[in-house]
Amino acid sequence: MPDAYLFGIPGGLSAVKGVRSTGVACGLKRGGLTDLALVVSDTPATVAATFTTSQVQAAPVQVSRRHLRGGKFAAIVLNSGNANACSGRQGLADAEAMAQEVAGAVKRPVRHVFVASTGVIGRPLDMDAIRAGIGQAVTRLDPAGGSAAARAILTTDTTAKEAAITFAVGRRRVTVGGMAKGSGMIAPRMATMLAVLATDAAVAAGPLQRALRIAVDRSFNCITVDGDTSTNDMVLCFANGAAGAPALRPGTAAFRTFQVALEMVCLGLAKMIARDGEGATKLVEVRITGARTSKEARLAAEAVANSPLVKTTLFGEDINWGRVMAALGRSGAHFDPEAVDLSVDELLVVRGGAGLGPSAEAAANHRMREREFALVMHLHAGRAGARLWTTDLSEGYVRINAGYRS
Repeated sequence: MPDAYLFGIPGGLSAVKGVRSTGVACGLKRGGLTDLALVVSDTPATVAATFTTSQVQAAPVQVSRRHLRGGKFAAIVLNSGNANACSGRQGLADAEAMAQEVAGAVKRPVRHVFVASTGVIGRPLDMDAIRAGIGQAVTRLDPAGGSAAARAILTTDTTAKEAAITFAVGRRRVTVGGMAKGSGMIAPRMATMLAVLATDAAVAAGPLQRALRIAVDRSFNCITVDGDTSTNDMVLCFANGAAGAPALRPGTAAFRTFQVALEMVCLGLAKMIARDGEGATKLVEVRITGARTSKEARLAAEAVANSPLVKTTLFGEDINWGRVMAALGRSGAHFDPEAVDLSVDELLVVRGGAGLGPSAEAAANHRMREREFALVMHLHAGRAGARLWTTDLSEGYVRINAGYRS
């Protein structure tokens, strides 16, 4: 089924049938900001998830990893303002208590309840506040509560992040929707980000896990703000079948369309995260073509996208292309430096490894004043390519992170 049958719609999680959400303030953040979100599926759902690759994993990640083994979903509770990471046995007990509290309130098995946290690392959770927040959230669950939930999980983000796609399966309309948070500690091996995705399609847990892994690899794992990786990363997707459409099975046209829809929602949310990067003024696509292998293309893209010198060049709106060449050179990709072409969008700056002079650079610098553009490198070493999305590095990033705990 062609992409023309996919339609972007408003609503995020609220666009998905059989899902109720909310966000409340329980006191973990200052100023009365909402800091606890609850998302519930009205009917039992299958579930898939990916987690941080860091060896230092927060307590909620450990609990949710364990619950994922059952393949069933009822609810997820998320708090911001406190990561519940590096918190020892008490932190693990607190994460388990959060799941138990929600399970009791919504009358579903605790093993079907997932937990996520984001915020400052190394501080104990205020469980009295959490319990009160969960009690409040349960009474406020609403099919239209997706935006409230999306706001409640923010930390240094400046805006909530929601996306939804709908498409037809037979005579039924199926939707994939979701929310995400993230602004700093963003790197391609997952990031300090949380995402909750839902679909009212019927999908078995195994195929859903495989579809989510592909979607995450092509979206959340293709963004970087600062090259850092967090302790709390989680992308969770549940499928409740509430649309009433026939079950989606791998190998069918309907499942392929679902895969595209899931990837579109994930990529939309991922680019929102990168666009909202701490102190960022640019969202830049780093595009590698002509690499020997896909692995080498990825290495080259990561080296350029994560280079502080390249990122400050982007902020300065000055195509100091020598910094890009230097990043490519240390990436581990194999190529002939005298064959490389480099451009800003379609504006060629380097041909065959040599700069094209001041007029070409001036045109590129003018293009770099835009909020979004592409940095394109052709290695002329093969046919493989890769794309990442990065941000510039500004004084704002330093200010935000220097005062994050205060």
